[in-house]
Amino acid sequence: MQRRDFMLGAGFGAVGLAGTVAGAATHHAAKAKHVIFLFLNGGLSQVDTFDPKPELTRMHNQPLPGPKVKTDSATGNLMASPYAFKKCGQSGVEVSEIFPRVGGLIDDFCVVRSCYADNGNHGPSLMLMNTGHQLAGRPSMGSWITYGLGTENRNLPGFMALCPGYPVMGPRLWSSGFLPNIHQGTYIPNGERLPEKLVQNVRNASLSVREQEEQLGLLDRLNKLYLGEGAAQPKVAAGVQAMEVAFRMQAEAPEAFDLEREDGKTRERYGDSEFGRGCLLARRLVERGVRMVQVYFGNSQPWDSHEDIRSHKGLAAQADPAIASLVEDLKERGLFNETVLIVGSEFGRTPMVQSAGQLRVNQGRDHNVLGYSTLLAGGGIKGGMAYGATDDFGLRAVEKRVHPHDLQATVLHLLGLDHTRLTYRYSGRDFRLTDVGGRVLTDLVA
Repeated sequence: MQRRDFMLGAGFGAVGLAGTVAGAATHHAAKAKHVIFLFLNGGLSQVDTFDPKPELTRMHNQPLPGPKVKTDSATGNLMASPYAFKKCGQSGVEVSEIFPRVGGLIDDFCVVRSCYADNGNHGPSLMLMNTGHQLAGRPSMGSWITYGLGTENRNLPGFMALCPGYPVMGPRLWSSGFLPNIHQGTYIPNGERLPEKLVQNVRNASLSVREQEEQLGLLDRLNKLYLGEGAAQPKVAAGVQAMEVAFRMQAEAPEAFDLEREDGKTRERYGDSEFGRGCLLARRLVERGVRMVQVYFGNSQPWDSHEDIRSHKGLAAQADPAIASLVEDLKERGLFNETVLIVGSEFGRTPMVQSAGQLRVNQGRDHNVLGYSTLLAGGGIKGGMAYGATDDFGLRAVEKRVHPHDLQATVLHLLGLDHTRLTYRYSGRDFRLTDVGGRVLTDLVA
């Protein structure tokens, strides 16, 4: 079976040459080559970080005007942010004091303040942001991207997911779903420090490189005989590719994941946190041609501040230097303009205090899918602007509303891919990342 024949049958034609070294044509001229998605899993509070609301401060401890809003848990009166905001950069975009270094680089960012989603629970919202659908089983955005564009480095997987532990929903967030297995995200437990623990079993302890080549050569001949006898077997072809990548990783992975090769000042800038190391690894992987790197902030849902929103300060102390250092390094290395950087969560948080349940501290906020913020930078994104708006209290997106499908469509557009044409035929229909929705946010594109 020829790869071209397989991909043509999959419904995407000549663009679907993923799994090979990049070289396939895109739908239109691309502005970017790579994607880094920094996922602050749990729910970043927009009104405490990137969406200041003076009216929320003025009406602190008063009821939200209008009918009571139903959220995931019962909520009480409005609660002002404990953090001060200030205008930053030449653009004057306001940023919370807990993100000072990001604030210093805000002219590089577009703050999308009008995001909204469909479900107030972590699982469905995580699936929607990562795979374009609330239910498990769909391919992740990274899988769609590598399916469409391939990789720039044959010795490393095209899509990697870094997390110390697992976020809610775990590997389903970087699954290849019904796409060929070669597009599955490679999980890296970045809570570890040593390269051999970050990428386990990358070296064969029993066979030499020469012996492995002979073994794989035999398997390759057997697989070709099998594939040539009958109908197309995409799972077998994908398995062959996966073994080939795993073999070639021995040459490059140990060096790529060795942060000791970075000088001490660089490691210090990012911060000695799991997220800081994840962001530094993301830079090193993109430098080596990895198509998409997803960095989850931590195990489970660390930004889920139901009890006390003041916990955001400690979390931001880890996130802020890592995000800023990543931007600085991408710019210094000439990678910023070809890398789309996304910083966001599965949803935001309410401007009201959470009042129900067995809370030890009653200064937290509940889940909010009605309005939240996502940051975009690099890769053809206009910097130094705030796009869209929530209402006076930061509860609902009311101007230029942005659904996760819109963000996904825009990212694909920047990579030269038309989200309506990047399809895969499965179970009798053509599927795509953006399902039946999505629009390119052309106002954000430089």
